[in-house]
Amino acid sequence: MTDDTRNIARLQEMVLGLPTPERDRVARIYQISTTVGRLCPPDSMKPWIESHFGSVAAVEEQKIVKVTNLITLEAALYNELRARRPIEARVEPEAEIARTGDPFCQPETGTPADVFGRVRGKHSVTASNVAKYDGFHGLVIFDEHNPLVFSADGVADYVQTALAWARKAHNVDSAARYFFFLWNGLWRAGASIIHGHAQMTLGRSIHYGRVEALRRAAVLYRLAHGASYFDDLVAVHRTLGLATAYGDTHVLAHLTPVKEKEVLLVGQRLDRDLTDALYRVLHTFIHRLGVRSFNVALYLRPIDSVQEDWSDFPPVIRVVDRGDLANRTSDIGAMELYASSVISSDPFRVVEALEAG
Repeated sequence: MTDDTRNIARLQEMVLGLPTPERDRVARIYQISTTVGRLCPPDSMKPWIESHFGSVAAVEEQKIVKVTNLITLEAALYNELRARRPIEARVEPEAEIARTGDPFCQPETGTPADVFGRVRGKHSVTASNVAKYDGFHGLVIFDEHNPLVFSADGVADYVQTALAWARKAHNVDSAARYFFFLWNGLWRAGASIIHGHAQMTLGRSIHYGRVEALRRAAVLYRLAHGASYFDDLVAVHRTLGLATAYGDTHVLAHLTPVKEKEVLLVGQRLDRDLTDALYRVLHTFIHRLGVRSFNVALYLRPIDSVQEDWSDFPPVIRVVDRGDLANRTSDIGAMELYASSVISSDPFRVVEALEAG
């Protein structure tokens, strides 16, 4: 059952009502503010507003909540009214998902191998990406064609197969140590081929910019506050009622999401507990929250020793909804690219779904 007292519009007063130590910990990481957007619609527009937004009053005064992570400078602007905006550009996606016959349906003949060959998992096989992000850039091609159909065993296999691929790549080039796993679910999320697949890279010299930025922010936080940034991030979300746990993995309805419904998984290590938690989040996304397109990213320490400090950097997985497959309008605009994420989903509703799942 939905708890109407727990919602993003009340976040600031919820924080003010916390005991001082918990309120101070929130304030170490997050700055929270609210504002009201006002407008004056002409009478000629009011019937259209009522049909799309329920009432004229709903748009005349709109409460907006701004949350900024002071450590990573991730930020989100919340206004649930934006979820009710009319969308006019739509397509019908179901037939596209079911259509087989793409190159990934026959990966041994339809895709190239890496210079070190392929890795065969129980539910997947690797291939070399034709147009590469980095020197080592591969694919994990799922045995199952439908990208929205998978099992806990399958998810564990996709990740472990990608990691086995990275170790083979590292054996070819010992300077390549920075592993990154990504899963783009369908075209809204950036997949150019429908058949279920994930991707992985292994880079040299330094980790990818956003992963390295998070590592540096966490190191500076520990130096400033004598505490783990990740432990405090989990504690803040738990204090606000935005965290649950799947086994030993912390599952957070992210307070500064990159886009809709983003969930963070903070694990102890890259093991079956973490991949099972990822499966449960994706299952909840698809079967409880109606998500049909998503991105997954795994942040992991380098697979071999490096000079920089990764000592308290846990495995972190980010999962985000990429919107309605039938909608041709992009969910990402100039605000998200250059300023701040604009969010219409309420993280309190996301955590309710996660807890129920």
